[in-house]
Amino acid sequence: MVTAGTYHKVHVFNTAKKLDLLEDHLLDLCPKYGLLPQAWAVFSNHYHLLLVTNEESEGIRDYVRHLHSLTARETNRIDATVGRRVWYQYWDNRLTDQKTYFARMNYVLHNPVKHGLVKRATNYGWCSATWFETRARRALVKTVYSFPTDKQSVIDSYVPMMPR
Repeated sequence: MVTAGTYHKVHVFNTAKKLDLLEDHLLDLCPKYGLLPQAWAVFSNHYHLLLVTNEESEGIRDYVRHLHSLTARETNRIDATVGRRVWYQYWDNRLTDQKTYFARMNYVLHNPVKHGLVKRATNYGWCSATWFETRARRALVKTVYSFPTDKQSVIDSYVPMMPR
């Protein structure tokens, strides 16, 4: 699981266009690094991403560097802001058991609700809740959603905003 935040928690991704840009690059770069996205939520000042890696994976660090470099350049171009530092840092955790995996997946899928942006996660356009609910078997959806998230130690001291 990867969590990353913007520098000084600034709302860099504060429009639908910039959230689309971040989400598109976040997903499009995964195959190049041997990563398979399982759940994601992107916000104005941070994102969460749950991935499956394989032995041939080029590494999460290289993926994050590429993602952050690309999105920083593009948002700075959009905002006509030369040299602005966009990303602060990222944290990644390897999940080693199924209970933690399901709890983290539930956490990521419902993060827009946790932050008070929407009442139902599927109403937030930049997370994978709708994708998950329409593609996964109903039993898996019920299983994932049954796992408690309150004991997950995820770095998430961000207060995102809805896009303008």
